[in-house]
Formats: sequence, structure tokens, C-alpha cells
Amino acid sequence: MKPPVFALVGHPNKGKSSLAATLARDDSVRIGPEPGTTTFAREYPLRVANQVLYVLVDTPGFQRARAALAWMREHETHAADRPAVVARFVREKSDDPHFRDEWELLRPVVDGAGIIYVVDGATPYGPEYEAEMEILRWTGKPSLAVINPIGEPRFVEPWRRALEQFFRIVRVVDVHQAPFAQQVELLQAFGQMSESWVPAINQAVAALSSHRQQQAEDAARVIAELLADALTHRETRALAKDADPAPYREGLEQAYRRHLRQLERRARREVEALYNFDELDREEVDMAPLETDLLSQESWLAFGLEKRDLVVAGAATGAVAGGVIDVALLGASFLTGALVGSAVGGAAVYFASDKLADLKVLHQPMGGTRAVYGPTRNVQFPFVLLSRALHHHRLVAARTHAQRGKLSLENEAPGFPDDDTRRWAKLFQRLRKTEAGTGARASAVVDLTDAIAALTRTAG
Repeated sequence: MKPPVFALVGHPNKGKSSLAATLARDDSVRIGPEPGTTTFAREYPLRVANQVLYVLVDTPGFQRARAALAWMREHETHAADRPAVVARFVREKSDDPHFRDEWELLRPVVDGAGIIYVVDGATPYGPEYEAEMEILRWTGKPSLAVINPIGEPRFVEPWRRALEQFFRIVRVVDVHQAPFAQQVELLQAFGQMSESWVPAINQAVAALSSHRQQQAEDAARVIAELLADALTHRETRALAKDADPAPYREGLEQAYRRHLRQLERRARREVEALYNFDELDREEVDMAPLETDLLSQESWLAFGLEKRDLVVAGAATGAVAGGVIDVALLGASFLTGALVGSAVGGAAVYFASDKLADLKVLHQPMGGTRAVYGPTRNVQFPFVLLSRALHHHRLVAARTHAQRGKLSLENEAPGFPDDDTRRWAKLFQRLRKTEAGTGARASAVVDLTDAIAALTRTAG
């Protein structure tokens, strides 16, 4: 099945290129605030799993619509002849610099593309647009109009009344901010333009929706791997027998923190790549909420983690450890182990919630010792790391490819999106007990991925 082609046409600087970037999910589309950024028609195919679902053609804006329409009227004989007159214009004006933009704009339409006419709902409607719409009507091609409310949508209704006289389908879409669901609705409207495009558009919508779910699940896996790596990481240094480890503490702690931050940044890049953001501006200064010291108590509090909640998590973690004792005693302890573990875990959080990891000294089998920093036993840490990862994922999943500014992080700190703190604490506790490459680790990561995917699927 040949993919449908849609030409994005209209006045300069009304959002054609932004719509191409959003619907093609392509951040290589040139977008600029000044008119004339797009000078040639260029195709942007949307591919999912190496299959082209549809093609968008970004075009220059109309520059001499009235003159072009006047030429066409001079050559018109009757109404049925109008599509042929437009095709003749394209044939005869290919080398005419006076109509260069109109030729670039109309060529894909004459070749069979559907018309997506884009206007700005923040600027008033004027009769100068009627020549453009009249030319598009003369082509006889399936068409649709998009009102893009750039800034204040003050003139949407006058635009709607005017456009409905020329186009059967009119939609209001902020092409910079349109969430995924609205993008799908717009695509479905594309399918209404021509019955012959319905199967292809339905296939595209199904493929995009499936791909969207896969992106959310893959992001969950990336985040679960981040947590697994961070919760089991340790920094070590070999020491001579009976050497004092104290001088090495600061260096090991710095290396430990640096590694955790590298893990988080690598995970962010992987999540961005999943959503086709290869050129996302990640200037550190403007990413303060995500670049805040991951290990600071301010960061924990900023992400909605109150001490009361974390004491509950600590109690749950302690109860898991205590439960192991009960099992070992075949129940003879009457669950005393779980109760004691719960109390100890909760108390540990309450009195030592700002402690990340300890420096330990381990003796080597062949003599000598090792100074070891980590892994962290801090109960808050995985909650903070997961909250930050989910926050970053929400921003990336909701971002369109027409947004070219830096990743904008709102000052409002998101809370942890699940009230079941005990369940998460138990999942984290399982991860802590695993080693890289083990079956236990793989199993724990799978279960954590499933839990996180329930949250990432609802983003964007």
C-alpha cells in the first residue's frame, strides 16, 4: 500500500514546518521565527519499524497568491478545467523566479498530495488569504485546514467561519504543544479527506499507538536498569595490610557520587533517544531540577518524599529482612523477626535518612585489605532516583519535535506517583540483594520494569 502524502501549505511563518516536525517526529525540520525559513518543498516521511506510514511535504509560504490566481483566471475556460489550469501553471512556471514559492508549494499537490492548509489563529482573518484558498480549491484535491493558535487564540472563530467555506474539515491544533492523543485525532481527520486513504491512516494510527506503548515500556526498562545499577554499585580501593582507610574515604565517596550521576545522565539520553530526540538541548544550567544534587536532602523533599512516607518504606524493608529470620526458624519466632525488622528499618530511616553509604574495610583472602564505599542502603535514594527518572520521562514523552528550546523543567516538583510505598520498597530491596549478571537480578529488573511501565504508559 502506497503511503499517503500531505502537503503543508499556507502563508509564511504560520506553523507549517512545526506541524511537519510534530507529525513526522523529526527534529531535523528547520523551524525559525522569521519568514522564509523554508525555501524549497521537502518531504518528511514518518517511519515506524522501517515502514513509511505517511509523508509530509513542508513547503514555502504563498508570496504572490493574487498574481498566481489572476494568471489562472486568464487561462480558465470553465470550472471543470480548473485543476488542469493549476497543473499548467506548475508546468509553465517552473523556471519563473516571480512564482518560485507558488511553484514549490503547488507542485506536490498537483502530483497527488492532500492539502493541509495552516493558518495562525492569533492573527486576524483578512481577504488576502482568499486568493490562497481559492487556488487550493481550484486544484480539486482533498483538503483540510488547521488553525494553529500561536500565542493568544483571539481570532479562532472568525478563522473557522471563513475556512469552513473552503474546507470541509477544520481543526484547531497547537502544533507546538499537541499531545499524542491530539496528534492521533488530527491524523484520523487526514483519513476523512479521502476514502482511499482510510486504510493507510488506520494502519498508521495503529502502528503509532503500538509504538508509543513500546516506547513507554522500553523507557521503563531503561529506568529499571538505572535503579539496578545504582543500588548495587560500589567503589573499591586495594590497601596494604593494616593500612588506615580514612584518607581514601573522600576520594571514594566522590567517585561513588560521580558514577551515580553518570548512570542517571546515561539513562536520560537513552530515554530521549527512544522518543527520537537525538538533538535535544540539554544545557545543564536550565535543567536545575534534574541537575540538583541527586543526593541532597533538598532533592528528596522536592520530589514529594516526606519523612513519614519513607519511614513506612524503611519499615517495609526491615520487615522483609526480619521475615527471612522467621522463615529460617520455620515460624518458631511467631513473626517476631518481621516485627523487629520493621521497627528497626523504620527507626533507621528516621534517625539516619541523610546518610547515603558507608565506608567498609574488607580483608582479602591473600592478605591486604580493600576499602569499599557503597552500595547504598539508604531507603530514600531509590525513591528519589525513580521520581526524577519518571519526571524526566514525562517531559520527554509530552514534548513535540516542534519544540526547539531547552528541555524546560517546571519548578513545581512532582510527587511520587504511587501511594503503595511498601510495594516499591520491597522491589528495591530485592534489587539490592542481586549481583550483575545473575538470574535473580534479571528477575528483579523484569518485575520492577513491569511496575514502572504502569506509570510510564500514562505519560504524554
